[in-house]
Amino acid sequence: MADTYANRVIRAAKLDVALYEEVEADTTATSQAVGIVVLSAIAAGVGARSGGFGGIIIASVGALISWYIWAYLTYWIGAKFLPEPQTHATHGELLRTIGFSSSPGLLRVLGVIPGLRGIVFLVAGIWMLVAMVIAVRQALDYQSTWRAVGVCVIGWIVQGIVLALVLSLFGGAGRPV
Repeated sequence: MADTYANRVIRAAKLDVALYEEVEADTTATSQAVGIVVLSAIAAGVGARSGGFGGIIIASVGALISWYIWAYLTYWIGAKFLPEPQTHATHGELLRTIGFSSSPGLLRVLGVIPGLRGIVFLVAGIWMLVAMVIAVRQALDYQSTWRAVGVCVIGWIVQGIVLALVLSLFGGAGRPV
């Protein structure tokens, strides 16, 4: 029986390890992963109540670009730099699993409830991080959760350095042009 899209999103948010294995192997799930990344970005924009429609569009495009780069970076670090003996992965597998790890981000839409924005975004962020570690562990066929955590931390640091370099090329954040 084919799993429905909504059921997959719920299973991903429930941190169902079998779901991450399933989407890793299902090459047709890439478009579903794209959908989750976009919906999660829209939920964040609505929940934050900032930027209007244009801001939500920009955030969605930014989320897609970040997701693609993050998956490639994670692939390179995890499969090429820190593989375990059984590690076999492709960039597409990481795109799918990491995309589905954005499922808890859909809850950020609840930030529209007065007084809840901060806690909703904190809980969703931590939940997404845990889901990402599971996604990385499954996509890279790791036995060690700690290795998956290490790959995510290294990737976060590298991404931060690259972002800082890009911002410095454009005169830094918040400076007048």
